[in-house]
Amino acid sequence: MKKLTALLAAIVLAVTAASAQCSSVNTAFKSGETLMYDLYFNWKFIWVKAGTAYMNTTETVWNGKPAYKTYLVTKGSSRADKFFVMRDTLTAYCGLDLVPMYYKKGALEGSSYRKNEVWYDYVNGECKVKMRYQKNQDPAQYKEHSSRYCAFDMISMLLRARSFDPTNFKKGHRIKFLMADGHNCDWQSIVYRGKEKFKMENSNTTYRCLVFSFMEMENGKESEVVRFYITDDKNHLPVRLDLNLNFGTAKAFLIGVKGLRNPQTSKVN
Repeated sequence: MKKLTALLAAIVLAVTAASAQCSSVNTAFKSGETLMYDLYFNWKFIWVKAGTAYMNTTETVWNGKPAYKTYLVTKGSSRADKFFVMRDTLTAYCGLDLVPMYYKKGALEGSSYRKNEVWYDYVNGECKVKMRYQKNQDPAQYKEHSSRYCAFDMISMLLRARSFDPTNFKKGHRIKFLMADGHNCDWQSIVYRGKEKFKMENSNTTYRCLVFSFMEMENGKESEVVRFYITDDKNHLPVRLDLNLNFGTAKAFLIGVKGLRNPQTSKVN
């Protein structure tokens, strides 16, 4: 019995240690935050409103542990559907200490439906991810990856990045991390581009922003996937995103917020 107790204690300590390495303090958001966006696509050199998106974060329980559940839903308009159908739903669970737990993406893009899933586990000081990928009715593909470095999906990294302290960042500052997307687990980067004042689309509101790029390495070539503008205050709200997609370019502009944690001190007017 003593040996069993000692073994269980060792397992608990190992899991705690691994999780602690991946933990981070959240200073940017709270349960109940909802962000709403308008989407614009570039169609024959003209920017047209083509849909909406919203992201919501609530406190819940995942496998018996307190967690944040965040989901991001994008939906093309009926007008945009005539050219390209897009229905994406991303869901992620992470601990209250921002340690990733689970990620799922369901994406209907054109006539193709893809489902990506990631399960995280922390054992003996390592982060272990199990990934599942399926396209349409094809057989599901499974992969596993283990590393002493923490892995993140798109949502969990976004949540963590919102609490970065950029005080000492200089242009070109690079943050490398393992990205688990359900299909692969590879090293990717976020690059700091500096500060800009940004006037919102169809609005008189101007924000002081920090600008970052999410860079993706594929086949030895790095390219910018998303350039995002976040408010230069404690909320670090993503107010604009410039996206380079497989079928063209798109932009997202924040149009509404609910349940903010901190005052919006980055508003210029």
